[in-house]
Amino acid sequence: MAAFPPELRIFSARAFALLPSGVALCFCAPLVAQESLPDISKAVAVDASAAATAETSVSEGRGQVYAPEYFARIAPRNALDMLQEVPGFNIQGGGGGGRGLGQADENILINGGRLSSKSDSARDQLSRIPADKVVRIEIVDGTTLDIPGLTGQVANIITSGGGMSGQFVWRGSFRPETDRQELFGGEISASGSAGNLDYTIAARLQNNRFGAVGPGFIYDANGTLLETQDGGFKGKFDEPSISANLKYDFGKDVTANLNLSYEKEIFDAAEQEFLSGTGLVDRNRDNIRRNREYEYEISADIEFPLGSGKLKLIGLESFQNRDFTETVTTGFGDSSDDEGGRFAQISDQGERIVRGEYNWPMFDADWQITGEAAFNRLDNVASLFELDGGEFAPIAFPEGTGGVREDRYETALSFSKQLTPELGFQATGGAEFSKITQSGSAANARSFKRPKGSASLSWRPEKGLDISLEARRVVGQLSFGDVLARVFLDDGNQNGGNNELVPEQRWDIELEINKTLGAWGSTNFTVTHRMVEDYIDVIPLLTGGEARGNIDKAKRTDFNWNTTLKFDPLGVPGAQVDLEFQIIDTNVRDPLTGISRAFSQQRNKRFRAEFRHDIPSSDWAYGANIFHSRNNRYLRLSEVGRNYEGPTFADVFIEHKDVFGLTVSATAANLLGGKEFFERTVYDGPRTDNQIAFIEERARDIGPIFRFSVSGNF
Repeated sequence: MAAFPPELRIFSARAFALLPSGVALCFCAPLVAQESLPDISKAVAVDASAAATAETSVSEGRGQVYAPEYFARIAPRNALDMLQEVPGFNIQGGGGGGRGLGQADENILINGGRLSSKSDSARDQLSRIPADKVVRIEIVDGTTLDIPGLTGQVANIITSGGGMSGQFVWRGSFRPETDRQELFGGEISASGSAGNLDYTIAARLQNNRFGAVGPGFIYDANGTLLETQDGGFKGKFDEPSISANLKYDFGKDVTANLNLSYEKEIFDAAEQEFLSGTGLVDRNRDNIRRNREYEYEISADIEFPLGSGKLKLIGLESFQNRDFTETVTTGFGDSSDDEGGRFAQISDQGERIVRGEYNWPMFDADWQITGEAAFNRLDNVASLFELDGGEFAPIAFPEGTGGVREDRYETALSFSKQLTPELGFQATGGAEFSKITQSGSAANARSFKRPKGSASLSWRPEKGLDISLEARRVVGQLSFGDVLARVFLDDGNQNGGNNELVPEQRWDIELEINKTLGAWGSTNFTVTHRMVEDYIDVIPLLTGGEARGNIDKAKRTDFNWNTTLKFDPLGVPGAQVDLEFQIIDTNVRDPLTGISRAFSQQRNKRFRAEFRHDIPSSDWAYGANIFHSRNNRYLRLSEVGRNYEGPTFADVFIEHKDVFGLTVSATAANLLGGKEFFERTVYDGPRTDNQIAFIEERARDIGPIFRFSVSGNF
């Protein structure tokens, strides 16, 4: 172990003092040396020695390439550690909730190919690739590739084969404010090759212990205190999972992949409050929530030459079982009987996809034709109970039980061409045909025909500057649970069923500008404007009550700016700051008032600044992070409110990269005292009548959070 360096006793005041001038240099810094970038669309795994002669960061007409030497200062354990240090790059897309497999939307490729798994995200797979198997990371504009759907910055992780190697990480934390400890979080994975077979096998336990304590208050319309709520909540979340990713090379350009994953979720949360007020009987209120679920996914693909091109066949099967219960009870300090209710929901949800993609060159361009069939299903059984004489008696609730099916078929033709060395073009045109069928008390069936497609241009007017513009027509994925009724006992609300709910559709227009700053880092600016049709929000029902429903039109504009600034030119080698700004402007006509407003409960701004200093000639690193986020209010028929945390969090960390060969990190989080906030105004009847029933407010302490991690390779 290296001795504790004296540099850590002196905060890098010089670096922070120079930060404004560093920001000002974003658009005038010189570029680094230039070098040719390999053809990413035909990238294959190569030996690590191929990258040994590469510059640590170089760029040319199509992008940048980062060799392993570039990341040596952080002593990365895996490919994710490395990619997170690429200046100005952020992992986007994926998330598993998209409509079928469709076109690629994650800006990550591995050895030139996209991922066919939905539950196993790019972050998951990158975290399981040991750093010693990464040959290089290529950053290019997605429009220049022959993979439809990719625009803006795309990272291609080139890896090498070889014998088995692996990695592990243990994560723990504790929260003294609520006496919560996490002791067993972490992951272990092994990757390697056996003949023509490449494999990665992983086991992971994600967990979280959370809570907050503090008072809440209820006022009348005039601000008079009616009730005080003393208490808080505690909860725990555990998600064990196993996964396997297998790739077999049959030779003669024939390859196959098999992805397997299984996970369970165990969630428990308990909220306990003592309620008191002038003229009120003292009460104890308990809210117990419990969720148990498991899910699995099997996906496979095979690609082989056919005619002048290649055909890829993909299949996916996923299933999720969920058992959720919420119980709310109130005990009175006098002789009154206890009151309460229980909501229980058991659901089975699945997806089955078959997809084919044929790629071929023609007329000096890349072409692709695709066909996809996707079958989604939900079977839901919901039960409602009322506490009566100490026993929970069932209440009729047929609207919460039923099934939803969607059968969908789509086809598309895509075209990609490099028009000039500086200008690339990509276009896709297609259509989907779907049928949604609902069973239960509100049976219904509907059929739809919808156009889909996109067109994008990428322009590189000079080395180190990439500009892309894309227009796309998108059909969203309907959340089947929104079709059926749902009860929220904790705040006394209920969503009715809506058998006429349809998926959102929208036009997206996106402009992305990437500028490399040479030794100074990189900067990225993206603006996305969305024109939404059939926007989904809570709407009043003609028969009374409210439900998730469609609003004809809505608009949303996202402004995102990400910048990495390195302090080496300022005389502070090994230091950098990552800045992220996001502003989201939304507009929809309120279905109750007819007045334009922001999207309900949508984040409207976000700011993050992260400083890290890897001290030269030592194994020590330290840094700090500050994060701020705000959300819009949520709106219901008779209620307006906001539920959020923070809104500002700040962390500091220290890390040693060689403690007997391990990386050890410690973090002190929530140093600015971020809280859990809840506020709402509840009306007697529709909120348009302005007859306020009560106003509820609370601010609960989360307290400091201390996190630890130990990671290593084998």
